[in-house]
Parts: sequence; structure tokens; C-alpha cells
Amino acid sequence: MTSHVNTAGVQLALISNRIEGIVRKMSNTLLRTGRSGVLAMARDFSCCVVTAQDELLAAAESLPIHVLSGPDLMSKSMKKLHPCFKKGDAFLHNSPYHGCSHPADHTILVPIMDGEGNHRFTVQSKAHQADIGNSIPTTYFGNARDVYQEGAIIFPSVKVQNNYQNIDDIIRICQLRIRVPSQWWGDYLAMIGAARIGERELTKLGEEIGWDTLDEFISDWFDYSEKRMTNAIKSIPSGDAEHTSVHDAFPGTPTEGIPIHTKVKVDGKAGKINVDLRDNPDCLPCGLNLSEACSKTSAMLGVFNSIDHTVPKNAGSFRRLKVHLRNNCVVGIPSHPTSCSVATTNVADRVANGVQSAMAQLSNKVGMAECGAINPPAASVISGNDPRTGKDYVNQVFLGKTCGAASSSADAWQTISHVGNGGMCFMDSVELDELRHPIYVHSRGFVEDTEGAGYYCGSRAAFAIFGPQNCSMDIVYNSDGNINAPKGVRGGTSGASAYQHKIDKNGKNVSVPNCGRITLDNGELIVSYSCGGGGYGSPIERDPNSVAKDVSEGFITVTRAKNIYGVLLDSVGGVSVEETKKLRLSLREEVSKFQ
Repeated sequence: MTSHVNTAGVQLALISNRIEGIVRKMSNTLLRTGRSGVLAMARDFSCCVVTAQDELLAAAESLPIHVLSGPDLMSKSMKKLHPCFKKGDAFLHNSPYHGCSHPADHTILVPIMDGEGNHRFTVQSKAHQADIGNSIPTTYFGNARDVYQEGAIIFPSVKVQNNYQNIDDIIRICQLRIRVPSQWWGDYLAMIGAARIGERELTKLGEEIGWDTLDEFISDWFDYSEKRMTNAIKSIPSGDAEHTSVHDAFPGTPTEGIPIHTKVKVDGKAGKINVDLRDNPDCLPCGLNLSEACSKTSAMLGVFNSIDHTVPKNAGSFRRLKVHLRNNCVVGIPSHPTSCSVATTNVADRVANGVQSAMAQLSNKVGMAECGAINPPAASVISGNDPRTGKDYVNQVFLGKTCGAASSSADAWQTISHVGNGGMCFMDSVELDELRHPIYVHSRGFVEDTEGAGYYCGSRAAFAIFGPQNCSMDIVYNSDGNINAPKGVRGGTSGASAYQHKIDKNGKNVSVPNCGRITLDNGELIVSYSCGGGGYGSPIERDPNSVAKDVSEGFITVTRAKNIYGVLLDSVGGVSVEETKKLRLSLREEVSKFQ
């Protein structure tokens, strides 16, 4: 009996690793062959495998906001719109009304067929695009009134290959409408290549071990994942918690911003979690509305950020989660022509932050603080004409954003970028950005005393200063967190707010909006500050040696160490142990007076 169980467990581990390896091969193809900087440098893409029953099976090294929900919905859409699909077909999908995250995430879907023509899997390669034919040169159009003003070309599972050959009509539409056709074409080929590698490797695996064996594996793998998820939830105290995270006011939003209210119910005995997002505003006349995929995913992401990180993320573990949405809600299920241009980031982050912060109310062993808000100018879409080549360019830069939140067990991941990114995107190389585009990066780095202080600390804010080189440049950005900074939990403090301004040719600071499109002339610079991240737990309980190290690294000042953390340092930067004990005792007494 023991031998049989061990053998089954070994087989489960081997096959799951084989399938994750296939997804990694797909991702490696995108990274190494993508033409745009968004893919080749920033790594803003994801790959996954979905079963024939439209269930997420594997999504190794992907951006969480791309894959937890969405691949399942897109697979259903492909089958509904093309019931007679066959081997050699490929479909281009970016419709937020048919399961995609947002229009900028062009996705290639390839059905995997066995030798008898039965549908076994669907592989998906998703790659964020810098331009998709929007009315302005960006794919993050925060103030678009609707999809018509947004201007994106919407592909609801449109067949783009037949018998492994491109359907040129679709290709011509994209090449005529997209501002950087050769860049898009290179990324398209990379997506097709990644999906076909997934097809080749999964077909080989099915033929090697048998398709029936793969079916048995899927059933066992999902059951195992559900059991792991159940046990993780049972370790959390049962209870109800609520949290409100407010997105700053943008064009098309109420003047007080967008309050996102999250209700979380943990039933530890049953091993289930419910997240309710229905008590939120209706869809708004702007690009901040979430697609159904992002509404579900952002809530799920907050849960997975709050529990044992080793629980597999697939349709098996998803059985223990229920996300309640409603139609025509800014964090629900939109209908055409609502714009979902910015669905993967701003408001989605407020949902995930709400869930993980609510979870932290239930126990000091789970949950996280709020991650910093996203899309400062250092994460803008830049465009213009390159005087070195005479050609137009459009690309997104990733020059400086941190935003990580503290958790119940560790300091923040500094460069998580934003909560939906999960740290998977890379920061740009300054030298490569300056080679690829007429851009000059003056400086970038961390800002001291900007972390959310706590027993565990949130990330520090990042700054980046850049501008055009011998030309003018348009930049489009959607900087949340200028007003509503990321909150700490369980006594942790908030991280620093974002802000931005322009430096004109005379060196004068000029105010710029938190959302919109601005033009930088030659000699001008944009100054971008990202949010920090919220802290977890009381700062005066933090290890004094950790505080001393932060001072030595230049991350916090001696004054902040004393006033916020209650740590006094000696002349050589070491902890003055007795003086620190006395100061912290005094600070605790002060805190108790207000409780």
C-alpha cells in the first residue's frame, strides 16, 4: 500500500514538473524572441496550459493578473465561437468582454489535438503590447470614456492561423492600424512560436505516456491541489473581514476617487473562502473598469498572497474559492462598450490589496499590507520620432517602481512593480533604453524614509528622472496613489505617496496631472516617484539590528530610526541596547494611552 502511494506521488510530481517545464519553454521563447522592449526587457507576458474542460492546469513564471482567471474564460470563448476548430488552428484574442484581461494583452490560443482529432488542451501565450491601434499612442488609456474613444482593435477569439498558415487578412489589419507594425509583427511571431512549442511538447508528452494517463494525472493533480488549499484555509481562523482601498480621482471618476470595498469570509472548518465585490460602484466612463477576468483574478490574488505560498495555483485549488461579482460593476462584469483599458493594474490592485489586508485582520500569521499603487511616469508609454533613424516609436518603459508590501513573515519584495505583477516584470536597463530610443535617463534610485514602517517593512519608493534626447517625446501614464497611499496593517504605517512633476528647460519645476498625456520638449525632464508599500505590525517591535542595517544602507535616517522604530544608535551605527529598551518602553506607553 505504501509503495503504491509513493509511486503515485512520484508520478504526480514528475508529470507536473514536465508540464511546468513546457510552460517555461514557452516563456523562454517569448523572452528571447520578442521584438518590443515590453517583452524582451520588461518581460510583460505570460504562458499557460488549460485543459479541454477549460481549467487552468499550469502557468509557471507568469504574471498572476494574467492567468488566475481569464485563460479559462478565453478557452470557453474560443470553443463557443469556433466549434469546429482543428489541429493547425490558432486564434488571436484580446477582448475583455470574452475573457481576456484587457485589450493590450494580445493572446494566442492554440488547441492541442490527439492523433484521433480529440481536443486535449489549449495552450495560451499572452504578451502585453505597447500599441494596439488606440486613438492615442498608449495601451493604458485611463481617461478613455468608452472603447470607441479608446480605439483599440478588439479580437474576440479571431482565427489567425489555419493549417499552421497565417490568415493574411488579419495580419494586414494589424499592420495597417498599429503604429509600430514591425514591432507588433515580431511580437506576434514570438507568441505564435511560443504557442507552437507548447503544442509540440504537450503532443510529445501525450504520445509518450498516453493521453489517458494525462487525464488521470489532471484529475489527481487537481484533487491534490484542492486538498493543499483546504488545509491552508483550515489553518486560518474563521471569520468575516472588510477593507476599503480608495483609488485616486482620475478623469471620468467621482471627485473623491473610487472606493473599492472588499468583503472576505473565511470558513476554516469547511476550508472555503468567499470574496464579495458586489458592493461597489457601477462601471465608470473611463478606462479603469475591470474585465471579468481581472475582477476574479485580483480577488484570488489577494487570497493566495495571504496563505501558504506553496499551494499550487490551478483549477483544483480554485475550487475552494468563490468570488462574487455583479454585472456593470467597476470591479465586476462589464459589457461592451465599457472601456477596460487599464484593467490589469490600478483598480485591480485596489481589489487585491483589499483582500490581503482584510485577511490580515483575522490573524497576524496571514495576509499582507497594501502594495503601492501603480503606473507613475517611470512606467509610462513613450512615443515620438527617433531623429537617429527617422522612424516613429512606441514602447513602454519600466524605469522605476517598487511598491511591495510587507507580509506576515517578511519584509517587502522591493521591485514587485505592483501586486498583480507579482514581481515577474523586470526593471529596464538604462543603457538599453537609451540605445533603443531617443531617451536620456538622468538618474534613478530609492528614496529614503519612504517605506511603510512595521515589524516587517514595506518597500521604499523609487524615483526616476528622464526625458527626450534631441527631440520631443509624448508620455502617457496613470499614476494612482498620489492621494491614497498604500496602507499598513496591524499597526504598520502607510508607505509613501506617489508624485510627479516636470523640469522645464529653465530648470523650473512644473506641475503635471496624475493621469494623462504630456509632451516633453528637448531639454525637459519628467520626475517620477512611485509609491512605497505598507508595513505589517508595529514598527517598535522590529528587530533593532534590522533597523540599524537599514540606516547603514541609507534606506532610513537616524531620525526615523529613533522616532518611528524607537531605536537609538551609537557613534559607529550600532544599537544602543539599553537606551533603545527605555525609548521603546516609553513609546509603548504613549501608544497604550490612545487605545
